[in-house]
Amino acid sequence: MNFTIRIATTNDIDTIWKLLQQGIEKRKNEGSNQWQDGYPNPEVVANDIKNSYGLVINNDQNEIVGYIAMIDEIEPAYEDLIGNWKSEKGSKYMVLHRLIVDQNNPIKGLATWIMKEVENLVLAKEIRTIKVDTNFDNEGMLRVFEKLNYHYCGKVYFRGSERLAFEKII
Repeated sequence: MNFTIRIATTNDIDTIWKLLQQGIEKRKNEGSNQWQDGYPNPEVVANDIKNSYGLVINNDQNEIVGYIAMIDEIEPAYEDLIGNWKSEKGSKYMVLHRLIVDQNNPIKGLATWIMKEVENLVLAKEIRTIKVDTNFDNEGMLRVFEKLNYHYCGKVYFRGSERLAFEKII
């Protein structure tokens, strides 16, 4: 199966939100507190789209099977990292948030494909550093970060909850 990645539009909001709701339910069923506090929500998705941060992944049938936000702005929580980033302070970086793949029709390796494809998009913007975070119990994302050689850098806090922070210099 082949996939394409493109900038999300307002026409995609409902589908993206359905995918995120699947992820919210999955994290809940796994006993996690990640994504259980009203985030993400439709307003976050609308903001992603308004700022051209949102990217959708389409399959061969042009169905949306994944979503990720690629943000080229400073992430305030990352400024308060408990640990050490690999890159130099003040260097430009891309932030990745809200990666989700279709949970109803899972495609093995899709999250890894998305992350690799995003690395190419980041390089095309002449940015060499990606910063990400996830919950300590998000085993799927932790495996993807390990597989793609992201380096654990420390901890950050979002809405009062601790997250593990990772960085990759590409």
